Amino acid sequence: MNASATNAPADADAPVAMQVAAVQMVSTPDVGENLNAAAELIARAADDGAELVALPEYFCFMGRADHEKVAIREHDGDGPIQDFLSGQALRHRVYLVGGTLPLVCPDPDRVFNSSMVYGPDGTRIARYDKIHLFNFRRGDESYDEALSIRPGGEPVTFEAPLGRVGLSTCYDLRFPELYRALGDVHLILVPAAFTYTTGKAHWETLLRARAIENQCYVLAPAQGGRHPNGRSTWGHAMLVDPWGEVLDVVPEGPGLAAGTVDPQRLAEVRAALPALRHRVM
Repeated sequence: MNASATNAPADADAPVAMQVAAVQMVSTPDVGENLNAAAELIARAADDGAELVALPEYFCFMGRADHEKVAIREHDGDGPIQDFLSGQALRHRVYLVGGTLPLVCPDPDRVFNSSMVYGPDGTRIARYDKIHLFNFRRGDESYDEALSIRPGGEPVTFEAPLGRVGLSTCYDLRFPELYRALGDVHLILVPAAFTYTTGKAHWETLLRARAIENQCYVLAPAQGGRHPNGRSTWGHAMLVDPWGEVLDVVPEGPGLAAGTVDPQRLAEVRAALPALRHRVM
């Protein structure tokens, strides 16, 4: 497992409560427009007291065709989108999770779909390349992320004052074995761009299931609305607690789903129902 402890609390065994926010956007094919929209929402979240802010999948770019993301790919550690994320984290002194952005991969016609995490000092502390690639065909709807994305292969966590945080992206949500591979985490992040069809059917159910079975918080930023490329995303960015209760949700359009990740609440749930200790496989 690839994990980074940069900016971790001095006593990793004593996590503290943190205010968190999931950003919901309706991204477009214009990178500059999207970064400006993200900046406004990050500032709102920070002004409201958020200490960790997470952007949705494809926050920086929702092209009119899958292959268009290849044209704006960046090299790891170098590029305007990564500079934006680092600068915003430093400016607002927050942990900032850049939902996903396209990074160079060994295949010339594909990219990694990567989540990047920056600490309050602007330093990058984690990178996760989306492992499971969405493929859906029904009627006129057809998606195949593998045409333009190369899958990652390693689960990733990082340390924050609230405890260990596990990274995942969108379609990963359907694969519980990934979350078990993260180990003992206090918070799972799921930046997503769920389609309207699959989101309406499964999004909340899956988020609550991951929270319940891992007895941790789940923060899920989302794309939510009708995009210029004609795609409709489900939205419903939300924060779910370890008992599976939805603490906040944004149904549609730009906004913030925010709340507190409270280690005491997490400990209470795990003490009352010690399911993690009862695992035998």
